[in-house]
Amino acid sequence: MKSVAILKMLGAALCLTVACGVSYAQDNSASAPAATTAAPATSARKVDRKLGYSVRKALSKTQGVDVSNITVRSRGGAVTLTGTVPDQGQIDKAGQAAQGVAGVKSVSNKLTVMQQ
Repeated sequence: MKSVAILKMLGAALCLTVACGVSYAQDNSASAPAATTAAPATSARKVDRKLGYSVRKALSKTQGVDVSNITVRSRGGAVTLTGTVPDQGQIDKAGQAAQGVAGVKSVSNKLTVMQQ
């Protein structure tokens, strides 16, 4: 009779341990902030991409600037221009055109003159 009571007690303890472990494993409060921070990061990338497109469009509309070898990158309103252009005047025009786009906070002009 005592062995049956001991087995019941061990069975109850095992069930309690399993039940507590399951509720702990299902607690997803630690992963909830990660899900909410993914949306702002995606939104920031979209804003950066849109600003980059706007700068690229402004450069293509600028008279006398060859945009075929210019790369535009944007992050948080800071725009970086890289690539090559045929002459120094185009470097200056590209920097001014990028600075004139709404949303641009700063321009890092890393364009170089391509020797032909």
